[in-house]
Amino acid sequence: MQNQQLAEIFYEIAAYLEMEEVAFKPYAYQRAALTLETLEEDIEEIYKKGGVKALEELPGIGENIALKIKEYLKTGKIKYYERLKKKTPIDLAEITAVEGLGPKKAKVLYQKLGIKNLKDLEKAAKAHKIAPLFGFDETTEKNILEGIAFLKKSKGRFLLAEILLETEEILERLKKLKEIDQISMAGSLRRMKETIGDVDILVTTKNPGKVMDFFVSLPGVIKIWGKGNTKSSVRMEQGFDVDLRVVQKKSYGAALQYFTGSKEHNIHLRKIAMDKGLKLNEYGLFRGAKMVAGKTEEEIYKYLKMVCPPPELREDKGEIEACLKNNLPKLVEMKDIKGDLHCHCDWDAGENTILEMARTAMGLGYQYIGISSHTKFLRIERGLNESQLGQQRKEIDKLNRRIKNQESRIKILQGAETNILKDGSIDIKDKALKKLDYAIAGIHSSFKMDKQKMTERLIKAMKNPFIKIIAHPTGRILKRRDEYQIDFDQILRVAKQTKTILEINAFPVRLDLSDQNVRRTKEAGVKMIINTDSHQKDQMRFMNLGVAQARRGWAEKKDIINTQPLEKLLKYLK
Repeated sequence: MQNQQLAEIFYEIAAYLEMEEVAFKPYAYQRAALTLETLEEDIEEIYKKGGVKALEELPGIGENIALKIKEYLKTGKIKYYERLKKKTPIDLAEITAVEGLGPKKAKVLYQKLGIKNLKDLEKAAKAHKIAPLFGFDETTEKNILEGIAFLKKSKGRFLLAEILLETEEILERLKKLKEIDQISMAGSLRRMKETIGDVDILVTTKNPGKVMDFFVSLPGVIKIWGKGNTKSSVRMEQGFDVDLRVVQKKSYGAALQYFTGSKEHNIHLRKIAMDKGLKLNEYGLFRGAKMVAGKTEEEIYKYLKMVCPPPELREDKGEIEACLKNNLPKLVEMKDIKGDLHCHCDWDAGENTILEMARTAMGLGYQYIGISSHTKFLRIERGLNESQLGQQRKEIDKLNRRIKNQESRIKILQGAETNILKDGSIDIKDKALKKLDYAIAGIHSSFKMDKQKMTERLIKAMKNPFIKIIAHPTGRILKRRDEYQIDFDQILRVAKQTKTILEINAFPVRLDLSDQNVRRTKEAGVKMIINTDSHQKDQMRFMNLGVAQARRGWAEKKDIINTQPLEKLLKYLK
């Protein structure tokens, strides 16, 4: 799909316009990019069906941007974008990927030091040329070097959401081939890791030649690394590689187990097999020359006297011991989710009306949806003040009466995503918080505080009796910003005392809590909630990413409060 490429172009256009201090336009391009990132359908297909008019019907896409999408689909370029790049020859995407560097600072660095890319930036920071500049200092310079180191660590990795959608499309196309008998994704994608390096797909077929011909000719393939009857490798236009392997039907389970990994899980499993006088590899489980299992994964684990672990757990972090004792947790599933309490609407930075968000929740089979608009500290997100929250309450009450009488038995709850200020106080008065069904609090500024002060900041917020949920608790942005420094054990102790719920934020760039922190939270007896942080209705489908994250952290239904029906949820929140 071309959605992601277009989204990246629009984000860059927004950055160039922000650098030139053009009013309003950057936000328009950011909104359009967000829409493109979350579209389930290929933008080219939408254009083919309905032309420019169909594009204009998409959230955040006006006539001007629709025409630029048309130009890109027809020519592969956008002249306006090319002119902006020529005017200021900076690799903005690369430089602004460094945490704390926005387009305006990038412009200063270019004008004063001639910095055009990440290599120039690192060289200047190491030479201590940045700190003396107006608007910069030694701390900024230090943060820039830390940010560059973090980006290098993440290089070559793709967000789970980016790869999952593209891979599912590849699988759907392959499944239509009558020559394919069995098919599955494998590797870290099947384990639902938060970032992915490349994609592995396994198939069984009696006609590998035809399958491989079809595979290397798929839309979006830009390079063929290799093509054979048992393995072919291609590069997709999004930048990631896909390997397709043909395996024998009798070995399909063994191959799926092997290529799903992780490496550590497989090493431990092979050792268990060896201790039993067996040999385990990608072709099967063998006693001497005789194959004793391999057709299915379950068959292999059963022969080793183990239950078969869900792919998400296969990291050699205790799951093998639990399998041997038949003591695996019953992990939370998508079907357990009863609602989403972190959704934005057109009252703040969201695209859709409250009713549109509620109808989407109905379509997902939810019992409730929580509207959690940003509050006043976040002016850039059109955060609401106390008076506006009161007005929003009236609209929600009115909609609840309408829905009850006409449409469905879903309940719209009013929350708010408040801001934890630098001193730990909340940017909305308690009197207004008290009138909400619940209040979420999150850190949206001053991320570089030292560990003790940041911990104290969070703890003060959790001790506010009206704050029920801490949003994206560690503040990480995947591939861009690491977790801020906190004493997580201390946070868990206070959360347990105050009955504060920690959020698993399912938005693709966050997935915060991490899987390790989900497990620590579960073991501490602290409740969690899986929310999407949706800013438009289509983003509510990201719930599956949050559920996968919860599963990787061994979370069960009882650990997640939005698996509870409405009455129990409200009781817990009060």
